[in-house]
Amino acid sequence: MDDTATTRRAAIDYVDRLENRDWPGWTALLTDNVVYEMPQTRERVRGRDAFLRFNTEYPGDWHLRVRRVVADGRTAALWLDFRVGAEQQDACVWLEMSEHGLISRVVDYWPEPYDPPPGREHLVERW
Repeated sequence: MDDTATTRRAAIDYVDRLENRDWPGWTALLTDNVVYEMPQTRERVRGRDAFLRFNTEYPGDWHLRVRRVVADGRTAALWLDFRVGAEQQDACVWLEMSEHGLISRVVDYWPEPYDPPPGREHLVERW
């Protein structure tokens, strides 16, 4: 399997194992020194054990579903549907793979919806 196929498979497995709370299977996808970042909150978690604890202690009955995966070499981008109860958010997740086919970096973007600033109505289409 080439790098892109390996990365795509790891990205899908990453989400599936999180959703199923398959902690041994999920941690097997990660390097020991994986780095997890959330730019919106400026938080960073270093290391597989800390990242595992971060996820197992995350509050609420959360669920993930892959909407789209794009992989190229050792990088993947995922568009996820994230739900806690009735609340839904879209998330964009970037994964970087090590040379050994394990996930070495995860960057989660959790965008909040907002109204655009005025003055560009003539340039955009709203949906």
